Amino acid sequence: MAASGVSVAPECIQAFNELKLGKSTKWIIFKISDDWKQIEVEETSTDPDYSKFREKLLSAKSKNKKGEEGMGGRYAVFDVEYEAEGGEGKRSKITFIAWVPDDAPQYVSTLKKGGWVISCADDAGKPRMMYSTSKDALKRALNGLAADIQANDPDDIEHDSVISRVSKGR
Repeated sequence: MAASGVSVAPECIQAFNELKLGKSTKWIIFKISDDWKQIEVEETSTDPDYSKFREKLLSAKSKNKKGEEGMGGRYAVFDVEYEAEGGEGKRSKITFIAWVPDDAPQYVSTLKKGGWVISCADDAGKPRMMYSTSKDALKRALNGLAADIQANDPDDIEHDSVISRVSKGR
């Protein structure tokens, strides 16, 4: 369980093991459930088209505790294939991506009262903070990750950017 109190659903580990064992799964997108209690599988796919995968992340939505929908974070695993330097052939690395866009709602809400700014952790805008604090629980549950990318901006998940980072072992 994460420090945030969010647990990892068993289906997450099962889907990851299917991808890892070379079944037909190419990528998995995980989300925190609407009740903010567990990480669950949102979607799996056999489609190797990275642009479709990226669009799914960019269009992700999350609801806060008040039920308001906004830009949302996601976790994902993509089996990234690339050409090794020096003509050594194709390589593949199972890559974890934590997509927590800068534009997603913050955890802390601010209220102006009498000229003062008051911060209150009232769960009004939970998505970004919950995705940031729950990431390690999922990563620990998924044994066999070869690369890890923290993405906060659409440029961070451009195909060329991902290939560059993964091929350098980051």
